[in-house]
Amino acid sequence: MKVLMVLTSHSELGDTGKKTGFWIEEFAAPYYVLADAGVDVTIASPKGKQPPIDPASTTEDAQTEATKRFYADKELQEKLAHSVKLEDIDSEDYDAVFYPGGHGPLWDLANDLKSISLIEEFNEQKKPMAFVCHAPGVLANVEDHKEPLVRGKNVTGFTNSEEEAVGLTNVVPFLVEDKLNQLGANYSKAGDWDSYVLVDGRLITGQNPASSEKAAKELLKMLKG
Repeated sequence: MKVLMVLTSHSELGDTGKKTGFWIEEFAAPYYVLADAGVDVTIASPKGKQPPIDPASTTEDAQTEATKRFYADKELQEKLAHSVKLEDIDSEDYDAVFYPGGHGPLWDLANDLKSISLIEEFNEQKKPMAFVCHAPGVLANVEDHKEPLVRGKNVTGFTNSEEEAVGLTNVVPFLVEDKLNQLGANYSKAGDWDSYVLVDGRLITGQNPASSEKAAKELLKMLKG
């Protein structure tokens, strides 16, 4: 089984002068869930090479068993440093796709034409697709038969109140909860920072970092199905 994991290449947090990128927990936890089950995971990003890590995800309070394992895993760090360029990816080569979050994807992956077409191809090929935290925002411009892919689908994603809690409501290009609602999705959420994952057909969405491991387990279940 082969799974594609797509990370952001965007490192600037709007015009705040601060850095962003992908959230380590949302990459590490799903990566290990899949790899430990024998899945071959390819890491890709728009620019290739080392995707930027969100500094906020490296703080002490953001660490989990999976992130600690990642920091001790030289092999995975090396693999991450050489992520494949998204434009060199062919959806036919993979059985599923997983998008970790962090704020970065809202700037690049939400508008990246290759990312958009890849998701549309995975959808047409009836393959499982998972998006965690801010990553459901990358579905903003993804269509299915000329309709928004998420229209009428049960989805979740980073909440307006969680965005407010991290103080970035006025910095991000759009709010994930608002965007999904605008697109006609059937959006729902649990309490802030609670693990919450929804499965609708082959579409899996998770609300926040705490939801990343469960989202990966749902993806694995689907792959084994």
